[in-house]
Amino acid sequence: PYFERIDEELGKVLTSNVSLIEEVAQYSLLGTGKRLRPLFFVLSCELCNYTDRDRYTLSTIFECLHAASLLHDDVIDNAPMRRGRASVNKLWGSPTAILVGDFLFSKFSRMVVEKKHIELLKILADTATSMTEGQVLELVNTHNWDLTRKEYMGIITAKTAALMSAACAGGGIVAGADGDDIQSLKDFGLNMGIAFQIIDDVFDYTATVEETGKPMGSDLREGKITLPLIYSLTCLPQQERERLEDLFKGGDALEHDYREVTELVRGNGAIARCRYDAREYVDRAARCLSLFPDSPIKDCLLKLNQFVVTRSN
Repeated sequence: PYFERIDEELGKVLTSNVSLIEEVAQYSLLGTGKRLRPLFFVLSCELCNYTDRDRYTLSTIFECLHAASLLHDDVIDNAPMRRGRASVNKLWGSPTAILVGDFLFSKFSRMVVEKKHIELLKILADTATSMTEGQVLELVNTHNWDLTRKEYMGIITAKTAALMSAACAGGGIVAGADGDDIQSLKDFGLNMGIAFQIIDDVFDYTATVEETGKPMGSDLREGKITLPLIYSLTCLPQQERERLEDLFKGGDALEHDYREVTELVRGNGAIARCRYDAREYVDRAARCLSLFPDSPIKDCLLKLNQFVVTRSN
């Protein structure tokens, strides 16, 4: 019932006087995606005893912000696929993708203002800023084979985990929870969001296009240096590392070179290390909910938290 009600509300907000905007917005949002961010918002509201109907309307803010960032991301990466089908920029072109992303940004802003949730607007503004900074950090570190684990964590915290954190904290804010509860929800979402992105980056080296909706090795092809590769590079002799770096930076890599790096990542323990890290963050996230009394809603949040590291896509 959660997903049905979230989708019902999404259908209501994705309206425009311009038919192309409505068509593209609905294509990018309806019928695809896990709806995790709005779900975490709704559950966080309920954990703090807020059950008003508008929690579902407000939850769509987080899906709109997420979808807007993906539209812009796909333009930056020139990605041909998203969630197992052609991306918006592939079908309608980059200008349309950018403008519909802007439309979704404006939609969520208006919704918050209409509801007069100023504290929620503040956290969303901070989150949008953080996500943009994360995308720029990722962009300037394209093909940076010297990227450290600490720098990688900074990128994914800003780009991915910040929105998960805002969704959870937002539920507490709307519910009128006290500062400690809001902070606990914020920390829960942040740690869970970090784990989520680490596992997403693992899938890029281990999962099929049917499982993830994008070709294996997409990150490497786009020049994104993620944790599985960072861990793998630490195991290589300097000469071999420099050979691969020169090959990929120079744009001379062929299909068999991508396969070589993929097999390297899958065979040297890097994947296991990443999964271990993700479990550590999931455990941290679970501890953040210790302030709240046991309840079916808390159990649901803890199960979703575990789903982050056990999912297959």
